[in-house]
Amino acid sequence: MHLKISIRNRGLFEIVLGIVAIILVIYIASFAYLRFDLTSEKRFTLDKNTKETLSNLDDIVHVTVYLDGDLPLGFRHMRRELKELLDEFEVYGQRLFQFEFINPTASANKTEREALLRSLNDKGLEPTNVQERDTKGGSSQRVIFPGAIISCKGKETVVNLLKNNPGHSGEENINTSIQGFEYALLSAILKVQTDSLPKLAFVHGHGQLDDFETGDIAQELVEQFEVHRVKLGGEVGGLDPYAVVIMAGPTERVPERDKLVLDQYIMGGGKVLWFVDGVTVSIDSLSTGANTLAFPNDHNLEDILFRYGVRVNPNLIQDMQCAVVPVNVSLPGQDSRFAPAPWVYYPLLNSPGSHPVTRNLNPIATKFISPIDTVGMNHEVNKQFLLRTSPYVRTVNVPAFINLAQIEQSPLEGEFTQSNIPVAVLLEGMFPSVFTNRPLASYNNGNPFRFREKSVPTRMIIVSDADVIRNEVRRRGDGAYIIPLGFDRYTNQTYGNKDLIVNMVNYLNDDSGLMNLKSREFKLRLLDKNKVLEHRTKWQVLNLLIPSLTLMVFVGIWLLIRRKRYVK
Repeated sequence: MHLKISIRNRGLFEIVLGIVAIILVIYIASFAYLRFDLTSEKRFTLDKNTKETLSNLDDIVHVTVYLDGDLPLGFRHMRRELKELLDEFEVYGQRLFQFEFINPTASANKTEREALLRSLNDKGLEPTNVQERDTKGGSSQRVIFPGAIISCKGKETVVNLLKNNPGHSGEENINTSIQGFEYALLSAILKVQTDSLPKLAFVHGHGQLDDFETGDIAQELVEQFEVHRVKLGGEVGGLDPYAVVIMAGPTERVPERDKLVLDQYIMGGGKVLWFVDGVTVSIDSLSTGANTLAFPNDHNLEDILFRYGVRVNPNLIQDMQCAVVPVNVSLPGQDSRFAPAPWVYYPLLNSPGSHPVTRNLNPIATKFISPIDTVGMNHEVNKQFLLRTSPYVRTVNVPAFINLAQIEQSPLEGEFTQSNIPVAVLLEGMFPSVFTNRPLASYNNGNPFRFREKSVPTRMIIVSDADVIRNEVRRRGDGAYIIPLGFDRYTNQTYGNKDLIVNMVNYLNDDSGLMNLKSREFKLRLLDKNKVLEHRTKWQVLNLLIPSLTLMVFVGIWLLIRRKRYVK
């Protein structure tokens, strides 16, 4: 009898001890956050910049995600991954980070629903049309807004979460979008949290692209920078207030006094984004059907770029991978009939995924682009090519006559023997001044200044085509209309030029390493559909039997242990 009471008391003690242990674990878990990321690419681990930013929020950040409701499979996957990421954000942001998911089509009132969709579109959320099939074989289209609006301190910013590359499958685009969630959300949070924006300058006064030709990218950058247009005027230090300077397509000689301003800005740690044409071609003459002459661009920047480690060659690249232009294919005497035809002087560049600036971008459209070489043996400057041509290219020496009639001469692949010519390069390090050992008394408008012979660590990007940043402009009697950068009105395709420029500017201005988030890669582990169909029955049986058998084994082991303990 005493033995039975002792066994029963011990059993009750173990039960009470187990309950107390569970309560203690739950209590500790309410204060501590512990999570183990066992994935090889650490896809569930936030970057240190993200954690620091969320931990140091000084006001409530509210995220409204318009990706909810009865969604297609791919977008359900997007929503689940986004929800998990926002849960992580909420842990580090604590009470100052809030989020919600809203179905914009949930309202039963058609008028209210359409008004909300129109409002989201006006704010900048880009909708996507999804075609669905019903059980009867019919199909219907739905509008989905895969994006979010982030608000803080009375400011709002829009985040479009879907990256739609026409060259990728739907699953690849979904995976690419998921990879960019953390960077897109964090950069948007920083944007609404910041009270003052850094300054960015477009240099003009040397035949650069005008306000209209860079209007679209300027409008894009104004959300992150105070955008200004400045004339150098030979005043050393005039660029010092600017975090990034853009030199967009000079066509006139840059005087030495202005080159000194640029040089000393770089010596002080300034960042410059150069768009320098190696060759000048009149596109307006081509559009009228006349011959145009391609000749070297006399911008007077050869020596300063050479000193920093780059040479833009005065040649033209012809590429088999190219954009199209409209060509009149009607016979003489007939009404004009235009059809798109490939134009080898308009290369399309595939952006490599090896660098955060060019990762996951649509093809980049260019016009009359030139090769770039790196020069010099300065070991304090790291050089990395960002953009290259396709494997089927050739170069044309200038001066050369160009006419749209050349389109009728079908290019032969065997004549395009060169490959992967670099056209954009990133330079990082400490640069020497091009004005070292020069008499400088007459510069800076005759005023004394402190000359720097060597720069502090900084960076710059050189692109050998100003058309990469140029948007088309339709000029009419009632004004000028800006066409979005990268949009091709002949194919209705949007190239990745705008995203490329934004990435370049952000990388140059990124001193904290935030852009490295764009380098994160999540492996796309897709099922082999053929094997799934072939072995479907086997896996269904295994999925049904293995859990049941495992449970029976554990129950059997537990019964054996219990029997041995209490039979005595």
